[in-house]
Amino acid sequence: MTATPRQRARERTLADITRIGRQHLARDGAAALSLRAVARDLGVVSSAVYRYVASRDELLTLLVVECYTELGDAVDAAVGGVDHGDPAARWRALGHAVRDWALREPASYALLYGTPVPGYRAPAERTTGPGIRVAVALVRIVDDAHRRGLLREIPDPAPGRHLHEDAARIRAQVSGDLPDEALLRGVLMWASLFGTVSFEVFGQYGADTFTDPQALFDHHLDVLAETVGLERPRVGPESATAVQ
Repeated sequence: MTATPRQRARERTLADITRIGRQHLARDGAAALSLRAVARDLGVVSSAVYRYVASRDELLTLLVVECYTELGDAVDAAVGGVDHGDPAARWRALGHAVRDWALREPASYALLYGTPVPGYRAPAERTTGPGIRVAVALVRIVDDAHRRGLLREIPDPAPGRHLHEDAARIRAQVSGDLPDEALLRGVLMWASLFGTVSFEVFGQYGADTFTDPQALFDHHLDVLAETVGLERPRVGPESATAVQ
């Protein structure tokens, strides 16, 4: 259905509001975000902005969804360009897409993964879907490796009952058939990836600790791939039975 001129004008105005909002996010931080300041830079009275965005929290939600979507799109594009038969390479592509976006958009990354904004609670019904896209992409890499026989078996400690229940809920979201132990390894990769990126973005390593942060990041990705058992693709007759 073709958008009406009124709908197109509304979409343009919302895009301008979120664009200026992200500029203010980068300049002043999420806690200082102000609709009045956005209206001033947009060149309109604040009451005009309130017709499109009801509150500061609504603006924050628009920014959260936009940033999660932007990050998810970057990850999907990076992973989609790598052969499914090389899960370790797909994992590296995912990791580098997250790191590259975070370093390019540190204020947006901080909004998503930094200190919570005082008084703001993200509405789950709007933010959960975009917010779990990277985690879903990661677990699907592990699941695909499992189906192709490219996930090495590791003697993991047995998860407790509650973790089995949690794993079942996660499995339903990603539509895979990973064993609980392997699925929880994917969660380890997810937490470790964002912990590593956050240390770099927020300067937690210190100014002079590592002279080549990318080399350290690459090393961490390789260690995590080895830890969870992502195998290199096999070459030769034995690979003919791999899932296509």
